[in-house]
Amino acid sequence: MIKSMTGFGRCEAADEAHKVTVEIKSVNHRYLDLAVKMPKKLNLFESAIRNLLKSYIQRGKVDVYITYEDSTQGQEALKYNAGLAAEYRNYIRQMAEEFSLPEGLDAVGLSRFPEVFAMEARQMDENELWPLLEQALTEAVGRFVDAREKEGRQLMEDLLKKLEAMEGYVEAIEERSPEIINEYRQKLMDKVHEFLAETQIDENRILTEVTLFADKICTDEETVRLKSHIKGTKDILRQGGGIGRKLDFMAQEMNREANTILSKANDITVSDIAINLKTDIEKVREQIQNIE
Repeated sequence: MIKSMTGFGRCEAADEAHKVTVEIKSVNHRYLDLAVKMPKKLNLFESAIRNLLKSYIQRGKVDVYITYEDSTQGQEALKYNAGLAAEYRNYIRQMAEEFSLPEGLDAVGLSRFPEVFAMEARQMDENELWPLLEQALTEAVGRFVDAREKEGRQLMEDLLKKLEAMEGYVEAIEERSPEIINEYRQKLMDKVHEFLAETQIDENRILTEVTLFADKICTDEETVRLKSHIKGTKDILRQGGGIGRKLDFMAQEMNREANTILSKANDITVSDIAINLKTDIEKVREQIQNIE
């Protein structure tokens, strides 16, 4: 199964304490360019996230968006700084002695000094959160891959139709080539008759001229290679997997042969067919850019 490089997948996973949302989308890219955007508190999972995604995705510019909500009560804990409270207590006693003042300090008063009590964020439990995050990632990337495969099937159907049309163009060029040579031979004979009237014509000279012409416009090698490339491209498509780079190479080779045929063309019919052939090859090349 071939895959498109454009796709989208989304999933939410939640339990009583947490909710994780994952969105994945991608566009064409020569290599795998993976960008993960998530809250800082999830950074400790980045390596695991990337490894999981790479097991599903080979190419494309992929953007991953992860959001996290903690619905637990008491996300922050009250922290008592006993050492700091003792320092405050000692200094107050010292001040009272130095200035002959009543101390007048009780526990409530001491608790109001800065940072004796402070709110501290609850530490994240890695073992508790990763299974939920992994679930959301796996389901989102599964839907993402399904979307890529669906578009890949449509691409494959369209590409196979274009390749069949290209085979038809190649066959038409092969059928037309002998006709071009026969027509050239007849034109040459007619011109010689016109100039020489009843004078005997040297058939060998005519044959030599026709042979030189045929050799000059001959596209047999190009059409044979084109048929081979078209068949090879079909085989690669049916093979599936990460075939985008192979297909791109095949399209370049097909375009090279079509250019050569067009440069050799000395016939309006062949020229028109070769132009149609090149047009379809360019369409194939554009679509191939979207295959993983």
